[in-house]
Amino acid sequence: MSPASTELMLAQTGSYPRIGDAADLQVLRRTIAAADRGERTAADLADAENEMTRRAISDQVRAGLDVLTDGLIRWYDPISHLAGKLEGVKIKGLLRFFDTNFYFRQPVLAARPVRRGPLVVEDFTFACNALGHLPTPSNKAGKFSMKAVLTGPYTLAKFSLAETNGAGGIESRAASYAEALAAEVGALADAGAEMIQVDEPAIIKYPNDWAVFERALAPLVEARDRARQAGRRVQLALYVYFHDCAPLYEKLVALPVDVVGLDFTYNPKLVDKIASAGSPKPLGLGLIDGRNTRVEEPGAVARQIERMLPKIAGGRAYLNPSSGLEYLPRDRAYAKLELLTRVRAALNG
Repeated sequence: MSPASTELMLAQTGSYPRIGDAADLQVLRRTIAAADRGERTAADLADAENEMTRRAISDQVRAGLDVLTDGLIRWYDPISHLAGKLEGVKIKGLLRFFDTNFYFRQPVLAARPVRRGPLVVEDFTFACNALGHLPTPSNKAGKFSMKAVLTGPYTLAKFSLAETNGAGGIESRAASYAEALAAEVGALADAGAEMIQVDEPAIIKYPNDWAVFERALAPLVEARDRARQAGRRVQLALYVYFHDCAPLYEKLVALPVDVVGLDFTYNPKLVDKIASAGSPKPLGLGLIDGRNTRVEEPGAVARQIERMLPKIAGGRAYLNPSSGLEYLPRDRAYAKLELLTRVRAALNG
């Protein structure tokens, strides 16, 4: 196989397992349990989160990825981690997160959600500093970049409830979350984030809410544009997963974002669609199943990429897991990261 003119970058999608089988990989679990018993402080918990964040970043570096995340190690779940930091939001009981075996704490809006401080900016800054202290492996020629991740306003709104009429329906909730997240996009751009990933898995499952979703995305796009006008180099990536995105493909790539990340595990014909119709912008190719322990055959994945790559505009595409990797045992999650480099090697012949 020979590489196409479009550059293939290797990227992490989001989360990474917080624990592993070895004793030193269970420091966060032990610290949380001890804190619940009153035997550890908030500072001890932060230290454990810092340690496992460094390890998550180190694994990505060791695997040879180009675009990294902090592993979302500090996130209890994708919903309450952000919503719970907003004024006017209470966090209630547990609900299943899509069809996974993971749960999220449901936000209840007592008033209009308001951002009074950073949501993930400090996490992003810590991750960048941690990355800067890691040695570059001998098999890695280019530089790394750290990507910030946010759960999108529509998905936050879809999994939230309103305590009073003042908090409004789905459209009002989404608009409130969008205002808060737009401010975070600007703050992340000021902190040096060159790519901000916005996860919106809910819109693929509930496509009838497209108009609500699209309106909620607009303030984030405007925040990106203002950051660019101020001289910031920032891109906005929209990622969807956990459902078949093929029926919405044309609408997704028409959105005013810079990258669209797709989950290929629900519809094998999505490869055919992209190979035929192409894409007007860079894509995140979620060809590696982030929820299945089976490690794909590199040559087979490379052949799928080879069909699509010449049809992807923008000069770049991203090979990444279909979703975050927290759904896998840690050793399997790392095997998926290593697989990305093996796929690119197969593609390059």
